[in-house]
Amino acid sequence: MEAGFRELGHVPVAEQELTAPRRDRRRLIKRGLLIALSVGVIVATFAYFLPSIANYADVWKVVKGLSWEWVVALVVATCINLATFAPPWMIALPGLGFIRAMALTQASTALSLVFPGGAAVGMAGSYGITRRWGFPARDVARSLTIVSLWSQLINFAFPIVAVFLLTIEGDELTPALAIAAFVGVAVLGVVVTGLVLVLLSNRLARELGDVAARFTSWALALVRRGPVKWGGENFKRFRDGVGDFLVRKWPWLTLATLAGNLSVFAVLLVSLRALDVPASQVTLIEAFAAWALIRLIGSIPITPGGIGIIELGLTGALVGFGGSNASVVAAVLVYRFLTVVPTLTLGLLASLTLRRKGPEVRARQQPEFPSP
Repeated sequence: MEAGFRELGHVPVAEQELTAPRRDRRRLIKRGLLIALSVGVIVATFAYFLPSIANYADVWKVVKGLSWEWVVALVVATCINLATFAPPWMIALPGLGFIRAMALTQASTALSLVFPGGAAVGMAGSYGITRRWGFPARDVARSLTIVSLWSQLINFAFPIVAVFLLTIEGDELTPALAIAAFVGVAVLGVVVTGLVLVLLSNRLARELGDVAARFTSWALALVRRGPVKWGGENFKRFRDGVGDFLVRKWPWLTLATLAGNLSVFAVLLVSLRALDVPASQVTLIEAFAAWALIRLIGSIPITPGGIGIIELGLTGALVGFGGSNASVVAAVLVYRFLTVVPTLTLGLLASLTLRRKGPEVRARQQPEFPSP
């Protein structure tokens, strides 16, 4: 054969040279479509959908009516919310102090709010920052895995709790919330069962990993994507690196993650009460149900930080429960401002200080910790 058709692996070099530009073009087209979709959702939400629910002039009148007592309450709720970012990382990554944990979480969260990709971008930022500080790769990967896993598990648990509370209160369930609760039960059941099996023994961890890898590769093949590169051995290493740590730390990690998530809901609840959405219109349980549903939907990385999707979905759910249109829109916009803008500001300031390499711990570097 001619040199141009020498095989590299299983694909001839000439064929690789032809398909690489096509893959690049497809990637660029997909990225362009995602950006266009994100911009379209954001513009449609703030230029059409929200104004059709309540005129912005009426919304501004509600905001201007805020008393100084409620302003103080909103500031306090926001500060508490910001302070709860750090503890899960402090538990998951021993040796990380509060100040550094705050800088880490604010910078990584700001990345997830600004760039498409959401949590994945924030996780990459967290890994880079903590490695720069000198934490071993094994410890960083373990921390990323369990912090992200615990946060997602709690997000899936909230709709289940909301459905239970609404049933006790006697409220009618919305189809979307019922579906979210069903998905939450299914995901929690699968993940928790899998986690228990992985932690029981190396054999179970390896077998479960092989099954999960085969199933994932099969699912990827349906969309013409390559097979995964992890398998049972990765699950076994995950157990070796995380098992003992989780047995000792899971109660504290659960409490810290739960407090961090509920502090976000507290900002929404204070915003509702401060902007004339009393319990006679939207009860605490109804507000929690709306928040739990939209928080789960907003975790899908359609727009950066769920901008547009969260505002519209949360407004629709709260108005559906009986909230006044203008007051609900005002409360949702204030809530989003208080949970996004302070983090973006602190994240920007933190990123400027993180440029300096000043490791908090000086530990001997350990091998990479592969997480499934």
